[in-house]
Amino acid sequence: MSTLADLLRDSLWTIDLTDIQRMRVEREVQVRFFAAGATVVRKGDPVEHWLGIVDGLVKINTFSADGRSTTFTGVPRGGWFGEGSILKNELRKYDVIALRDSHIALMPKATFMWLLDTSIPFNRFLLQQLNERLGQFIATVENDRLLDPDARVARCLAGLFNTVLYPGIGAQLQISQEEIGYLAGVSRQRVNQALKVLEQAGLLHVEYGGLTIKNLEGLRRFGP
Repeated sequence: MSTLADLLRDSLWTIDLTDIQRMRVEREVQVRFFAAGATVVRKGDPVEHWLGIVDGLVKINTFSADGRSTTFTGVPRGGWFGEGSILKNELRKYDVIALRDSHIALMPKATFMWLLDTSIPFNRFLLQQLNERLGQFIATVENDRLLDPDARVARCLAGLFNTVLYPGIGAQLQISQEEIGYLAGVSRQRVNQALKVLEQAGLLHVEYGGLTIKNLEGLRRFGP
């Protein structure tokens, strides 16, 4: 299982921190455990932390007034998120739900703002992070409206291997077909069919409890 030290070592924003900045981060960031299905943060809550995934998988989700659920994206190990809500000083616009047992790093808002005030490299990282996230959400809307289920599953999986948002992810991911279904917005049965198509195309290899990516660019381009 990964640790906070692993997460900080692999995170792009820690590379150019000073010793003083790094020491404060290590001292003030806490890790909490959330069981599968637990809510990490709720829509409407005050934003008190920047969140990182030490180990596990979460989905960023919202519910309509009539109870319908919409998943915006999934965040695997290595990802940090929630900077937009901190910067806008607004209430949380979404729920974050653990799809499996997960260990979550919580950086206090005060620590985040201190880094923003004292580290130019951290500011540059945030610009890149926000730009990458915007591209991801635009692609998600496009995929949902234009692609068939096979291509939606392919693009959803490719998004989880974004090396800017999730550095150190590698080529292998522990993820169930049910979890992929939540993230791609299709049924588990339809995910199973899509994975067979993608495996036959030589883009990935399905394993027990997960998969290995064989052609990431092929996944990104799969579909019409």
